[in-house]
Amino acid sequence: MENVNREEVIALLNEIMKYELAGVVRYTHSALMVVGPYRESLISYFNEQSSESLVHAQSAGELLVSLGGHPSQDISIIDESNEHSIQALLEESLQHERKAVSLYKDLLSEVEGKSIYLEEYAKEMIKNEEIHSLKVEKMLRDYE
Repeated sequence: MENVNREEVIALLNEIMKYELAGVVRYTHSALMVVGPYRESLISYFNEQSSESLVHAQSAGELLVSLGGHPSQDISIIDESNEHSIQALLEESLQHERKAVSLYKDLLSEVEGKSIYLEEYAKEMIKNEEIHSLKVEKMLRDYE
């Protein structure tokens, strides 16, 4: 990893970690706020997303510590519409997933061709976040 700009990668991983930790809060909040006939399945979905965001934050944190960095104890700012319909909660989720994709793409562009490990990590995370986006888009089809 000689060619990797460690300071830049550590900064990007810190941003990713903060964003994923904000996802834990966002998805926990969404699980608490959902009402209606699909409540139980959506609670499960949002809680699974919250747990996965925590795992993603931990993975980013492990990587940045391995590179000599110090993980932030902050979380990203959480934009909330204060609308809690199923559609609004899912739209907020979709925006969250799309932003996560862009953060991992920033990491990929920084490490591409410099570290196979970091490159593959970034690609795998992009894949995961894109899959989540597609799932949410399918859930939102009922609201078009």
